[in-house]
Amino acid sequence: MPAGLRAAWALDPGVVFLNHGSFGATPRAVLEDQARWRDRMESDPVRFFVRDLDGLLAHVRTVLGGFLGADPDDLALMPNATAGVNTVLRWTTFLPGDELLATGHEYNASLNALRYAAERDGARAVVVDPGYPAAGPDDVVDRVLAAVTPRTRLAMLSHVTSPTAIVLPVERLVPALRERGVETLVDGAHAPGMLPLDLEALDAAYYTGNCHKWVCAPKGAAFLHVRPDLKGTVRPLAISHGANDPDPTRSAFRKEFDWTGTDDPTPWLAIPAALELVGGFLPGGWPAVMAANRSLALRGRDTLLAALAGIRPGAAAAGAPDGMTGSMATVSLPGRGATPFVSRSPLDVDPIGAALWERWRIEVPVLAIPAGPEGAPRGRLVRISAQLYDTPEEYDLLAAALAELCSA
Repeated sequence: MPAGLRAAWALDPGVVFLNHGSFGATPRAVLEDQARWRDRMESDPVRFFVRDLDGLLAHVRTVLGGFLGADPDDLALMPNATAGVNTVLRWTTFLPGDELLATGHEYNASLNALRYAAERDGARAVVVDPGYPAAGPDDVVDRVLAAVTPRTRLAMLSHVTSPTAIVLPVERLVPALRERGVETLVDGAHAPGMLPLDLEALDAAYYTGNCHKWVCAPKGAAFLHVRPDLKGTVRPLAISHGANDPDPTRSAFRKEFDWTGTDDPTPWLAIPAALELVGGFLPGGWPAVMAANRSLALRGRDTLLAALAGIRPGAAAAGAPDGMTGSMATVSLPGRGATPFVSRSPLDVDPIGAALWERWRIEVPVLAIPAGPEGAPRGRLVRISAQLYDTPEEYDLLAAALAELCSA
């Protein structure tokens, strides 16, 4: 890693920040680019929104499409991936008895949206346990496909699971599901900037992802990719002027998604700056950034496993094999950490995570291992993230702190 790279971010130097995965972190230069866009917007809001914005957003979609392997015209800009998931489910209707498939490792907000859509239409949400630790891609594919029935209409799958940091084999699942008549909504919240993407080759019905995480754009920068044959079936969550715009030169998809009401578009406008800046931090560009972050995540994971190896009961284990690990990794906790923490709310902070913050100023999530088919808690895990500003020494500190907390 280039020396002093942490200074490129506005992170508190007194915090050991190993949680890039939750909300990302935006470099100073990208925030400055966003501020310039805001200054331009406020210098003449009418000119900005009425005469300039369409062309500016078209440029963003072109740059982003090149990065994602997507036709820019198939992209709708979103404030976050949760909005992308809700957009698809808002406009996809189901029949009573239809089944909506997901894994138990999906993001809680996305699962909530899926269950709401099922309840709304009298359908049923079917949740599959992909296993933890994950045995491998073959096992995940077998588990998901085994849950498909003639009533399965849609599968919602994370590209990278948020609570367990497992890279699911979506490149195998999407075509296998489609062969069985099941379309797929891929929640790729973590994937852009973590994994190489070719959305046209993947050919999922819908793919939504964040740019504020691993791309390091400002908060409020995300996208929804809709396969061309389905663009006429999806509309924005907010119906606005585009619904009756008579302009014959633009598609209904463009007219509706490009204007849903007055909002701050500067997070989207700063995406090209984020792609250029972060991709330029290493000589090999984005492939080198992704490889470096993955290597650091694996190194950090192995450091935790070594430090926790002698603690019983419940030996520590990696959440996924190397081939299913990206820029995040999870390790199950042994000893005191193996006892499930029963929370009353998804926002409750695990006591071990609280101690890591209070005593060592380590920012890292400690989470419950998602329940298996019996519904019983399976213990706790720690999820580490790796971004260019992180160092091996920070994972050493986390390992020592966890060893102390789990042994006490």
